Amino acid sequence: MIRTASFITCSITLFVSLILPVLVLTVFALKNKKQGIISAWLLGAAGFFVTQILVRIPILNFLSTQSWFLTFSQTHLFLYSLSLAFTAGLFELAGRFAVAKAIQKKLTYRRALATGLGHGGIEAMILIGMTYVNNLTYMIMIQSGTFETVIAQTAAMGVDVSQLYAIQDALLSTSPALFLLAGFERLLTMVSHAAMSMIVCYGVHTGNTWKGLLLCLGIHTCLDLTAGISLILPQTAAYIIIYTILTAAAVVSLLIMKKIHTNWQKEVSYDPEK
Repeated sequence: MIRTASFITCSITLFVSLILPVLVLTVFALKNKKQGIISAWLLGAAGFFVTQILVRIPILNFLSTQSWFLTFSQTHLFLYSLSLAFTAGLFELAGRFAVAKAIQKKLTYRRALATGLGHGGIEAMILIGMTYVNNLTYMIMIQSGTFETVIAQTAAMGVDVSQLYAIQDALLSTSPALFLLAGFERLLTMVSHAAMSMIVCYGVHTGNTWKGLLLCLGIHTCLDLTAGISLILPQTAAYIIIYTILTAAAVVSLLIMKKIHTNWQKEVSYDPEK
């Protein structure tokens, strides 16, 4: 049976990754009416969706079918992890830059922040939110006994049910704390995404485009590279290091956004809409 704590922690992560981004957008847009917040959020979301979901991930899926790429991933673990981290940062950077240029003539601090909220928000909704919708659905089915019925019916049709058993075993054996950590990780990541988008937007705004682009790419690559720690250290030690880094990055991101806000406000202090 599924533990009650697992239902609770899954629900919290689902809220953080699927509902919270929409709530934040709603509140932010209502507090800043007629300032293009929603359109900026949607552009930021599109910047992630196009570069990652429509371009990079399909490329990776294709490469994963190639024997040379599988060999590379197994024999050169660090280079493989670095290439994944770098390309994720590079592709998403292209999206951030395209968005910043698209709204450059009407670029304000609030619109810049909205693009970052859209970028991080849609990533959370697609990659984590939808996964946890499935998790909770499966958990309810397992608890009610209908999942076993589905397995039996699928097996009767001659279809391999090993993946269904794997899902069931994972949901039954996974610690509730791990479900919660996924939500915590996503919250920290959304903060960092907001800061990275603002760095790019501020670079475009001030004419220091390359400085902003390189800084964003470096931060993104380093943060994504932390995932590789779990491949070389025991789970507990890896998680402690990874989440310490992500928490520190989120705190630094908040400080960066505060600094950008202060500088931006100094430039446009005469205009309350900025």
